[in-house]
Formats: sequence, C-alpha cells, structure tokens
Amino acid sequence: MSLYDVGRGLFRVYFKLFNRVTVVGEENIPSDKGILLCSNHINNLDPPLVGAMCPRQVRFMAKSELFTIPVLGKLIDKVGAFPVKRGMSDKQALRSGIGILKDGGVVGLFPEGTRSKTGQLGEGLSGAGFFALRPEVRVVPCAIMGSYKPFGKLKIIYGKPVDLSPLREEQGAAKKATQAIMKEIQQLIDANR
Repeated sequence: MSLYDVGRGLFRVYFKLFNRVTVVGEENIPSDKGILLCSNHINNLDPPLVGAMCPRQVRFMAKSELFTIPVLGKLIDKVGAFPVKRGMSDKQALRSGIGILKDGGVVGLFPEGTRSKTGQLGEGLSGAGFFALRPEVRVVPCAIMGSYKPFGKLKIIYGKPVDLSPLREEQGAAKKATQAIMKEIQQLIDANR
C-alpha cells in the first residue's frame, strides 16, 4: 500500500466524520484516460478533500514554496504533487503535467491559482486552458461547497467531462478554454446551492 493510499484512507475517514462530506458525480470520472480535474479553491484542505474523494489518484500542481517546507515538502512530493513557480511561465511544471496526462493520469488544478477570500469563484488563469486543450485530456469540473469547520457539512461535486476540442484552433484558445472550465464550475455551484 502506497503513502498516497494511506493518506487517502485517513482523509476519507476524517472528512466523513468531521465534515459529513457527501460526494456527487463520482461516476463522471473516466477510469481510463488522462484527466484534468479543475476545482474551485476555498480552503487549504481542498487538495486532500479532492484527492481523498476521487476514485483515482490525483497529482496536484502545488506552489513551489511548499516544497521548501522541511516535512511538508517531502510529504507532498511522495504523494505525487509537483511544483509550479507562480507568476511566471514554468516550463518544467508544464512538462510534468503533460507527462502525467499523456500517461493517463489525473492532474488536479485550482484554476484560480489561489484560495478565494470571499468564497466566490474567481477568474481562472490560462494555464488550466493550456492543459485542457491537449488531445489526450478529458476535463472534469469539480465544485467544493460547504464548511470545513468541525462538524460542518461539505459537498464535492464532480461534473460531466467537458469537450473543449472545438476551441483548439481558435485565437486565444487557452484563455477561452479556462473561461469555459470556470463557467462549468460555476454551474455546478449554482445547481447545488
């Protein structure tokens, strides 16, 4: 059993006990293709929640500063996260993400790039669109709703895969693809209020 599997099991128990988490749309996650899993970002515990509740292993792109924190850096590396330098075009992070997707893995992204201070969905960054336009990728929108307070209620909703292939040849395709992803996440939030 891998460290990822142990962590996923522990977080599943934690979220079910302390946040009464419910999962909607788990059947929308393809079992056999590279997936870009794009979620809103409301709390530092979003990555463990999304990873614990997803039926497949999720490899998260995480800000590079986290990898310099002594214990945390080694831990997130061991569970498959990979670093990205924020505020610039990070070619190594792009290559890592593309490699995972080509190998049929799941890359987890928070297109807003940072947590929402208001709980409202912010504007997405074009990096999500860059990955989303790869031919081997299925894009699955995800919405996290509720409270992480002890004994609060959390809900995670996985939407149906989004086909963004018609955007591949358009001018500004990455930005348009990101906007389409953010629209899908917002629709999941609105439909589950």
